Amino acid sequence: MKKEETAIFAGGCFWCMVKPFEETPGIISVVSGYTGGHVPNPTYEQVCSHTTGHTEAVKITFDPSVISYKDLVEIYWRQTDPTDAMGQFQDRGDSYRPVIFVNSPEQRKVAEASKQALEESGQFDEPIVTKIEPAQPFYPAEDYHQDFYKKNPLRAQIEEMGGREQFIKEHWSK
Repeated sequence: MKKEETAIFAGGCFWCMVKPFEETPGIISVVSGYTGGHVPNPTYEQVCSHTTGHTEAVKITFDPSVISYKDLVEIYWRQTDPTDAMGQFQDRGDSYRPVIFVNSPEQRKVAEASKQALEESGQFDEPIVTKIEPAQPFYPAEDYHQDFYKKNPLRAQIEEMGGREQFIKEHWSK
């Protein structure tokens, strides 16, 4: 029987966070959704109002015999600006903040070690401000948000051009 684990990452607009993980061997599913807030089963409109405390995130189900949680954290870093606490690229506010939501003490240890290594690498002039927080209930987003980049390639491309793509090229292609 295949063992499965989950990882939850917030890195700005969840539309942009799906593809890099979904294309990785060992990934079983990537679901866009909301987590970290105080309203059960929030809608997109509620989350966008910045009154629920939720953050847009992706929940990744993966096979740890194929890809490790550590490898997923490394993929996560390369999709984000870890120096921007109040959003990512053109997406601003709490609902777009960068967070690694950990499901276990082991995930916390891996995430914290990875964050420390990134801080010590000198790759960024500013501090690494991505939070590491305990996982909270995760609510899948509405169907139209799932696989958005496949259903709406032009809109997804426009979202990428809002600064994410250029930042990744400048900071992570080394």
